Amino acid sequence: MSGERQAVLERLRSDARFVLLAHESPDGDAIGSLVATQGLLTALGKDSVMYVSPADLPLAGEYRALSLGGLVKTIPADVAERTVIFLDCGNIDRNSAAPAVAAAANTINIDHHHDNTRFGTVNLVEPGASCTAEIIWGLAGELGVSLTRDMCEALYIALITDTGRFMYDNTTSRSHMMAADLLSQGVDVEGVYRRLYEDMPTARLELLAIALGRIERYDFGVISMTTLAADDFRAVEADESHSEGVIDELRKLGGTKVAAFVREVMSGPHEGQWKVSLRATDDDVDVSLIAREQGGGGHRRAAGFVTTLPHEELVAFLRGAVALQLDGTPAATVG
Repeated sequence: MSGERQAVLERLRSDARFVLLAHESPDGDAIGSLVATQGLLTALGKDSVMYVSPADLPLAGEYRALSLGGLVKTIPADVAERTVIFLDCGNIDRNSAAPAVAAAANTINIDHHHDNTRFGTVNLVEPGASCTAEIIWGLAGELGVSLTRDMCEALYIALITDTGRFMYDNTTSRSHMMAADLLSQGVDVEGVYRRLYEDMPTARLELLAIALGRIERYDFGVISMTTLAADDFRAVEADESHSEGVIDELRKLGGTKVAAFVREVMSGPHEGQWKVSLRATDDDVDVSLIAREQGGGGHRRAAGFVTTLPHEELVAFLRGAVALQLDGTPAATVG
């Protein structure tokens, strides 16, 4: 067992009070890891709360059925006396509440991003894990915690969303072992699948239609890109969570190396800026390197950042960054 893992286990056993945080605009792994870790600490008899920024609430519809007991919208006043656990957060700047928890004596950083900056007092970073929830699942086993139905569902949602329903290259034999364990404990596979992928609001479908009608392709189709502005969301009465899945459609276009989905942020500290989600279709391009150039991060094949760049400058940046990785050719010389 690694020293970091042993240190995390010791803190979980010995510390009494915790605050849990994940990255802003939380996805399935972030929310699933939060809920599962909250359940784990509750089972250990700890005083624990999980913080989600008001800007990220309400959660996307597919996650609203998760058990959110212990959710708070403000950092507790006694944070200096609590251990703070960051989950699925590649760098500390990915949560706007980071300054509010700086007074905490102990900060545990549990993550699976390969570019994690190791910002915690203790850092349990496992790039080989398919998702952060896989790490939490393992910790629960080592602590002898029996998983509740709510914990199992949270872990399963995290697992299938971060592995793309076991289709992404981060899927391993351990991913399937985890799934088998969760299924053996009663996860409603059909119900989870329907809630995540089939129970689509009309507004989400209308928003997808707008996005598909705006697809731009650059450099002979190497980059496939689309953009949604705040006015597009308002026109169909959609919220930001309704744009989930747009980028998956871009990835499907033949010849695409990098899919880029750009949407205007409608609330929170980045309101009016542009959130850029990137997906690579193979290992020829590492999109996490591109995202880090703009202050973001992520995985080799899935990353993102927030920017104020005008559209033309953003396109030029992406074309140049992708071209340099593919063959070292500046974008201006590419057709």
